[in-house]
Amino acid sequence: MLNYNLPVPDVDDAGVLAALVAEGDDLDVRVAAVHDWSIPTPAPGWTVAHQIAHLAWSDANALSALRTPDAFSVELGRAKAEGSGYADKAAAAGAAKPRSLLLDEWRDGRAELAAALLDTPWDHAFPWYMSKVTLALMVPLRLMETWAHGQDVFDAVGVAHRPTDRLQHVASLGVLGRVLSFAAVGLPEPAAPFRVELTASDGQTWVWGPRLPRSGYRAAPWTSACVSPGVAPGPRPT
Repeated sequence: MLNYNLPVPDVDDAGVLAALVAEGDDLDVRVAAVHDWSIPTPAPGWTVAHQIAHLAWSDANALSALRTPDAFSVELGRAKAEGSGYADKAAAAGAAKPRSLLLDEWRDGRAELAAALLDTPWDHAFPWYMSKVTLALMVPLRLMETWAHGQDVFDAVGVAHRPTDRLQHVASLGVLGRVLSFAAVGLPEPAAPFRVELTASDGQTWVWGPRLPRSGYRAAPWTSACVSPGVAPGPRPT
């Protein structure tokens, strides 16, 4: 299976890799200003340190899958063996590191991953959890996870998370992964066409799907996109 059988775009025509880098940089500014990483976040049992440790670990796994797929198979075996505690265990191990070390590891890791993604063809396939993926899915997945775990950090420290047009990529992933949402609960995807309209923070309307033969619907606010697309089996769902 490739990209969970989702109809991902063939080329990066929306600057999603640049959005991933920018999202990481914004979160970096926020967490660098937080000196106490033991602050609890909305995710039960997870502190700020757990959130950053998880992102660093996930970036490292993505880089391993991309560069050394045979070695990454060991990680896939560990995920299967550890089951539901897999991501929590890794996050706890990372969170136990000194703040300065963990911050440096996350910074170095995401920079290395971004460089590797930039140098890799958009349609290059490599192993991931329960499916092979290409950059066409991996890059928006990393963006979604960086944004979602970042939201937990912003909430934890009581600072507003400024919305950007990068959220359009997150919303696109949610629309794309609709079929997996039904599959996850054992239901068939409805055959009828659907349309999603979201009003961005700047007033623009983001639209997916055909105009339907009915009247009276209106665009939902961009905050409706702030839910998990749920298309990334494996490390802790966000």
